[in-house]
Amino acid sequence: MARRIVTAGLASLIAIQLTSAAPSREDTRQHYCPVLYTEPPTNCRPIPETFLAFSSKIPKSAPAESRILEDAVSALSVLQDHFFEPDYATWPSAIDWTAAFAGTAVAGMLTTLSKSINSVDLDGINDWRIKENVISTFYAQLVGSYFGQDVLSIRGQAYDDILWVALGWIEAIKFVRTHGDLHYSATNSEEIAGSGLRKIIESMPWQGYNWFSSFAHRSRIFWNLGSHGWETRFCNGGMVWNPRLNPYKNAITNELWVSASISMYEHFPGDNFTAPWLAKAAFPDNDPAHLQAAMEGYHWLMNVNMTNSRGLFVDGYHIDRSKPGNTKCDIRDEMVYTYNQGVLLTGQRGLWAVTGGASYLEDGHLLIQSVIEATGWSLKNNKPVDDFKQVRPGQLPPWRGLGRGGIMEEQCDASGTCSQDGQTFKSIFFHHFTTFCVPLDSLRVEEGMKADMRGYRRVKAAHATACRSYLGWIRHNALAALETRDKAGRFGMWWGAGLFDAIVTLDNDGIDHNAENTTDYRNQGTPDDETWGGRRPWLPGTGRWTASEPESDGPVLGSVAEAQRPMNKKRFIWASQVKETRSQQSREGKNGRDTSWRAHAT
Repeated sequence: MARRIVTAGLASLIAIQLTSAAPSREDTRQHYCPVLYTEPPTNCRPIPETFLAFSSKIPKSAPAESRILEDAVSALSVLQDHFFEPDYATWPSAIDWTAAFAGTAVAGMLTTLSKSINSVDLDGINDWRIKENVISTFYAQLVGSYFGQDVLSIRGQAYDDILWVALGWIEAIKFVRTHGDLHYSATNSEEIAGSGLRKIIESMPWQGYNWFSSFAHRSRIFWNLGSHGWETRFCNGGMVWNPRLNPYKNAITNELWVSASISMYEHFPGDNFTAPWLAKAAFPDNDPAHLQAAMEGYHWLMNVNMTNSRGLFVDGYHIDRSKPGNTKCDIRDEMVYTYNQGVLLTGQRGLWAVTGGASYLEDGHLLIQSVIEATGWSLKNNKPVDDFKQVRPGQLPPWRGLGRGGIMEEQCDASGTCSQDGQTFKSIFFHHFTTFCVPLDSLRVEEGMKADMRGYRRVKAAHATACRSYLGWIRHNALAALETRDKAGRFGMWWGAGLFDAIVTLDNDGIDHNAENTTDYRNQGTPDDETWGGRRPWLPGTGRWTASEPESDGPVLGSVAEAQRPMNKKRFIWASQVKETRSQQSREGKNGRDTSWRAHAT
């Protein structure tokens, strides 16, 4: 199982080379002047010249090496050949949410492959039919996983589980669009003279679009389901992680909410779902509700003090129940996971694209730089901060907060104590890191908007320079990860295993696993105490509860019930769709179209 998860992520990690610390903000911080505006901006900072904290001439990236792409495709092939089961249309050893991310990783790697396949020499293979067959084979498996996904089960799980599904199918939509636009631009049939076979062929889009509306429908349904997790009674906003535990506002659920919402605004093509009770389609693209949700969620997350002194996101906030009537986020869990540093990067990149606000990119680069520093890597010197020659045999370099020796590491990696959740985390970081560091697109200037093209070019150059500065660290991690492969090509979990000559346990890994206010619940499960609540501890790697507990349809606390309505897992999907679409149709009939994202919650 561990090798399935790690192999999925390595495709993203290795492919990053082909594409080329977020502290909590106070409301009073002055933002950069946007490059998109209706009126010339005032009371803002000038567009930055750089996103780096040091002055250095970063050399331009060398041409992409075919070996890098081959290693990435090999990782994807191993993932699918060893762990995907076509007869079941899924990865049987995965739990629901990690299977959803496996699909996301496949879609992301297919996008990279589609962009690269014509420009990189694949071992002398230039026949387009062979290349397209590779892409179509993996895409067919991705389509199959749509039908193998246990949507009824996921609907009753935590809100982060739900949002992994929404974000995953948006990633599939992005791939279909990319591949179709690059290689199968269809001509309007009215512009083609004559009739018959030629007209049909030249006007036909790529066959992958056949599943486009299905992907859109599922992403919409699960975004809507996820919207139930947002409530304002506790902590003045934010997403609740799990409705069956005491209120816990954690980083991952809120990062997923931001990234899924802005991705819906950017990439959701609309949903042509029809039914007898619908007079018209009510699910458009570029819905302002999605943008509002992303911006509101981002503002809450960046102002709730969710980062530590290293600039890394901690796991989340509990509410101190010893204080009568308390609704504030005042018990912070200091646990640090790698995936909490990654998912928001997709949201930050999307918010930049839509608003033209360079502050979103700055936040993302600060977060990335905090992560790199916490692995023990010096960006300025482009090498690890520790000299490996000074490390004695049997010992490890010092733990730096998120790794050592410049290698990203989960706290459970070296000791081999990760759950399936923990096994997935690094791959998630590098997938979203890839999304963030893709070269900036041309500005999309909406009607009535103006663009500062000089400012845009400055931001584009600063972004590209910063992302190039990360390549040494990326390569260092990719090469270390490649060294962990077994004879079958499956990757190991601890990427430092080949660099450090040591036998590691929890007792000698150099990490304080009993640090104050840290709960490694993603690997060890939730404690059976008043802080977390719940009738039974939540266990990682199961997606559910302990094996002895029957599934429960309702939340634990009455206070949560007052703040949000519980989901009933026994309802069929179509029943939720009926209710949600009828409710929206009713609102539109009475008040006109409601652009509040809360109007999307059933």
